[in-house]
Amino acid sequence: MLLHICSDAEWAVAVESGTRVPASFAAEGFVHLSAPSQVHLPANRLFAGRTDLVLLRLDPDRLGSPVRWEAGVPDDPDSMRFPHLYGPLPVDAVTAVLEYRPDESGRFPAWS
Repeated sequence: MLLHICSDAEWAVAVESGTRVPASFAAEGFVHLSAPSQVHLPANRLFAGRTDLVLLRLDPDRLGSPVRWEAGVPDDPDSMRFPHLYGPLPVDAVTAVLEYRPDESGRFPAWS
């Protein structure tokens, strides 16, 4: 299973258009994804305290573009690798949309 973090509003735009194309896609050429055991790392690094996020649970067989596992940032544990989708994320690859909210301290817990 793969996951993608976005806001409620970004998900609504994706549903309307049929694909999710983050603002970073133009510069980076891929969509950031995570495995369940690591999704809290980018969530805390990029979205700490936000209360408008959802996790998109993805079916890798329906993504339609290559997924490459590549290095994250140097502070990630044991040179952890993250999945990157080299194409837009099709809405029909989403199998569930789950609220992802921080705890009282504003940090996102590990997801399971």
